[in-house]
Amino acid sequence: MKPPSISVAIIEDVRGTRENLLELLKRAPGLKCVGTYANAEDAIRYLPALTPEVVLMDINLPGMSGVQCSAALKARLPKTLILMLTAYDNSELIFESLRSGASGYLMKNTEPDEIIAAIEQVHAGGSPMSMQIARKVVSHFQEIKKPSSEFEQLTPRETEILSLLAKGFLYKEIADQCQISLHTVRGHVHLVYEKLHVQSRSEAIIKYLGQK
Repeated sequence: MKPPSISVAIIEDVRGTRENLLELLKRAPGLKCVGTYANAEDAIRYLPALTPEVVLMDINLPGMSGVQCSAALKARLPKTLILMLTAYDNSELIFESLRSGASGYLMKNTEPDEIIAAIEQVHAGGSPMSMQIARKVVSHFQEIKKPSSEFEQLTPRETEILSLLAKGFLYKEIADQCQISLHTVRGHVHLVYEKLHVQSRSEAIIKYLGQK
């Protein structure tokens, strides 16, 4: 038996792009377009009755943005999968889109065959992304891992002292608890600041608490 078609909706304000996507879906076996919309407001009003399985979503829409539209649609259609299709590769927009409920992120210059493949992939449980988008995502997680590598440079004693600082202990109290001199405590704290690239006790504590 022929497998059921994947129902797809398009939300795109540029008429030419919207019509090109519609033609692409019409030519693709196994896909069917159930609706096209030029703005988020119309999509939110009419799409819940159509329950599409996949939505191709532009970000830069008039009025409500594609990110806002994604969040609104996911609240009404939690099982609908949203695939961002946009000209923007801005890191902030990428993560805003993913947080809003998008399952994939493609650039508009993606080849037609790759768009079709991405729709099928997201429907099958994947998270398709254009190469440059995937690279930005990887870079982001590499960056947020850097603070932990800084903490790995701390010695056990430096980590202990930083922990005591975070608990509100004074230098003299730390010296007494660790059975070292006040001068030694100050030396350890200075090294902690250097390794964590901070300038003050408050900055060191904030960074320490942020990585826990």
